[in-house]
Amino acid sequence: MSRTTPPRPFDVTALFPQLAPLARIATRLHPRAGAPSQHDSSVGGPLLWPADEPWPYCDGPHVWDQVNAALSPEDVRLQRHIQAVVASRPHGIPEMSRYTPEERAINDRINAGRPWPEGPIAMLPVAQLYVRDIPLLRPPGQAEADLLQVLWCPFDHPDHPRTALFWRSAAAVTDVLDTPPEPPAVQFPGYVPEPCLLAPEQVTEYPNFLELSKELQQQLGDWSMWQAAGAAVDSSYAVAPQEFYMNKLSVAPGWKVGGWTRWGLTDPMPRICPTCGAEMDPLLTIATTEWNAGTESWVPDGDQARDPLPPGTPPANYTLIDLARGYDLQLHVCPASPDHPHIELIQ
Repeated sequence: MSRTTPPRPFDVTALFPQLAPLARIATRLHPRAGAPSQHDSSVGGPLLWPADEPWPYCDGPHVWDQVNAALSPEDVRLQRHIQAVVASRPHGIPEMSRYTPEERAINDRINAGRPWPEGPIAMLPVAQLYVRDIPLLRPPGQAEADLLQVLWCPFDHPDHPRTALFWRSAAAVTDVLDTPPEPPAVQFPGYVPEPCLLAPEQVTEYPNFLELSKELQQQLGDWSMWQAAGAAVDSSYAVAPQEFYMNKLSVAPGWKVGGWTRWGLTDPMPRICPTCGAEMDPLLTIATTEWNAGTESWVPDGDQARDPLPPGTPPANYTLIDLARGYDLQLHVCPASPDHPHIELIQ
């Protein structure tokens, strides 16, 4: 199903022409729960992985959490299924009474946890992206590659999962691995993505306010500069019009490919390739939520009504991923070579 981001309140380059050459195209992915196959672009779905290629493992180090029970990905998925079934039952009944004896027994078994594993950990699929769905997705120096696969180790390294990127030609995969290994445990349930199909959509972005020149920052912070836009500018932002720019006109929220880097947890920092010194490009943003209270103007038309979430789910958290208590993990790659290491940035 296609999804359309509402038009921005107005063309910000009409008021601030210095922004025009800074425009970038980003592809919003709009992941929503579904049943993807190995031949679909997806989040948390099965990968088109060659049967004769070793599955990636993470050698650690892995720090075991002594507070939370160790759950396998299967445990997490089963518990989510039970929670969704229970939430669909009449709400006049006390919550614990809505569980069947079998469901309570399964929950008790899951909550008791599993032994914390030792040794290398099988990585989990996070995203599979076909160039046919996201034409701007191209690896440097690999014209034949038309498929990006992203996996991660579901343990903190040190404060978020460690990711691995694989570019390949889909046509070259003739014998597919049907049952890839899974890790025996994950550090947090929020590190197990819910299988989602994608509805890619291109949007125009402008840099985060903190990446602009001091002169342009001063102009965006001057309320009088915004008056030419009239009623299109929300007057509640008069004391800090730069917030209007950041929330409604600059960087799109949610999962996306390309575009501009998000900032907020820290100030902007250099993203330099450790191998060749080139400035690295934003590749993929893995988002906890698709929007928040400040970015609701980016919600696709009719989305909240047609995509209800189970009770208790954080707003717009369709993938059920939770990174660093609600932040995003942004992957940056070197434009010179896909063999150079990528950068992981939590913001």
